[in-house]
Amino acid sequence: MSTQQLFNVAVVGATGAVGEQIRRLLEERNFPIASLKLLSSARSAGTKVEFKGEPITIEEATPESFRGVDIALFSAGGDVSKALIPHAVEHGAVCIDNTNAYRMDPETPLVVPEVNIDKISEHKGIIANPNCSTIQMVAALKPLYDRFGISRIIVSTYQAVSGAGASAVTELLRQTGEVLAGNDSNPGILPVSSLPVKHQIAFNVIPQIDKFQDNGFTLEEMKMIRETKKIMGDEALEVTATCVRVPVTYGHSESVYVELKNDFDVEEIKALLSDSPGITLVDDPSGQQYPLATDAAGKNDVFVGRVRRDLSNPRALNLWIVSDNLLKGAAWNAVQIAEYIAIPKQ
Repeated sequence: MSTQQLFNVAVVGATGAVGEQIRRLLEERNFPIASLKLLSSARSAGTKVEFKGEPITIEEATPESFRGVDIALFSAGGDVSKALIPHAVEHGAVCIDNTNAYRMDPETPLVVPEVNIDKISEHKGIIANPNCSTIQMVAALKPLYDRFGISRIIVSTYQAVSGAGASAVTELLRQTGEVLAGNDSNPGILPVSSLPVKHQIAFNVIPQIDKFQDNGFTLEEMKMIRETKKIMGDEALEVTATCVRVPVTYGHSESVYVELKNDFDVEEIKALLSDSPGITLVDDPSGQQYPLATDAAGKNDVFVGRVRRDLSNPRALNLWIVSDNLLKGAAWNAVQIAEYIAIPKQ
């Protein structure tokens, strides 16, 4: 009887919010690990975390950290990925990158396993994890794309502050307390950009995620537009996005308008979504049941509801899509890719 192949795995950004989720998923899913390196900045090096009941010391990530590593999962920011991934690839590691560094590189597959798992085989040492808001949308729309065709997508997002990091969550909670106490809030983080202007997020919404581009869209919006076309393999697909930060800790929500190329039945759409891997349909208006960020938090699936035909266009559909941005939007998608590399599905 053959034994299962084991892999030397490295997690870069192991102490961050996504890195913590990656560690948890690797342990819970009993990923076939021979050895595990947990890498981070010099500031976190030397601290210990537990994995499968054993303490592991966090090491500083350097170009030489990847000697002997088979699979490296990166979630420490684009600059770190650009600096270290070439060295990791040179040492023979397959890198799964959760930053924007390589997503639009034509040589790098941009993968959502439920959508384009076949692209993994095209990698040249790097596989990119898409943006969190893109992942949940394309996972929900892929079954519709395959069955009916899609010509146009209009999406408005309601994105949790955890997408901007743990410090943004802390600021939301602090500001909430300050406002409730009748005090002034002192915003210092959102929106994340190079400009000094910051806005209150408690009891507010901020229609900016990432920096504004010359065309008036933010970088987050352009990520969704470009990534959706690349993942779907359809440059003719018309996509536009408005990305908004809301005072929610975990779980991105999206209002999505989709124009299909062929006629459809709403009940067929619901059945199709119900039967799709990684999708949970929550759609019972009579019982006020629909996807909520609070319900999606901590779960791996993408949740879809409010499925209805558009009133002005009989071939258009409106959907409400919700997912945990740190799980399917980041850590779980990356671990799914790693599992496919380790145990290719027949």
